[in-house]
Amino acid sequence: MTITVRDFRPDDAEAVVRVLREAIPPLLTMAEAQVWEREHTAEAARQRLLVAEVDGEVVGRCQTGLAHESPTPGNAYVNTYVRPDRRGRGAGTALVAAAEEYLREVGAERAYSWVLGDEESLAYARRHGYASRRSAHFLRLDLTAPLPPLPEVPAGVELVDCTAFADDPRPVFDLDAAVTADEPSDIGAELDDYAEWLVSTWGHPCQSRELATLALVDGRPVAFSAVVTDGVSRMSSAMTGTLREYRGRGLASLAKTATLHKARAAGLREAFTGNDAENAPMLAVNRKFGYEICATEVRHVRELG
Repeated sequence: MTITVRDFRPDDAEAVVRVLREAIPPLLTMAEAQVWEREHTAEAARQRLLVAEVDGEVVGRCQTGLAHESPTPGNAYVNTYVRPDRRGRGAGTALVAAAEEYLREVGAERAYSWVLGDEESLAYARRHGYASRRSAHFLRLDLTAPLPPLPEVPAGVELVDCTAFADDPRPVFDLDAAVTADEPSDIGAELDDYAEWLVSTWGHPCQSRELATLALVDGRPVAFSAVVTDGVSRMSSAMTGTLREYRGRGLASLAKTATLHKARAAGLREAFTGNDAENAPMLAVNRKFGYEICATEVRHVRELG
């Protein structure tokens, strides 16, 4: 058996999508997105997408680079997945070793990694020097089942698709940046580069501006529910949130309800979302929609010094 680790090539896209779909089904992606992300990730991220071949077949993928949006310098990431039927043969170990070597070369001080929550994966992370931190859940909703009815839109609030800001998305960026800053995270993130956001988020091929919903007050976006899709039958909530001064009015829930109804009307059959395990308010909101936990990942960290 021969294991080879190398950089991703565009003709690997379908094989990488297979790896991700089999290793972690709630994670939505498509071949076009794999190629697009390789070509459009910010230079500051120093990102590399590595694949592992076993006897010429791609069986694993590792995305690694600097967490350039983190306010703490030296943070990096190593997210590795191997097809379940090909685990235990050294592909994951080879990917992680190559990624860590690269991160040291570009000056990273610590590597964060999302690890599947099963005992085998957690034990593997411990053996390789990674310490567990916070957990996050993937949740699934059956869109063919009844959805909560769309609540009455409060006076002074307007619901619109993100397409309403196609000519000038800056107000959507400002909302996204404010909500992202409040997200629970070990690394943290500060969205301060509008030009990069236009490419990496607004222009991402999995983003659906038609299904995403904004809640406006006096024409200003104050809450939203963003959406990515696999282009076939599944969607995932990319981000849902409200500006601090407008919280407690149910606006994020209203936007998400509208988004789910639009998704079902468009023929989508499954909806996924992700929540930090300690984010009790959002977990409670999603339970009301009917979401159920379908997978768990645990953030781990290793010092690279």
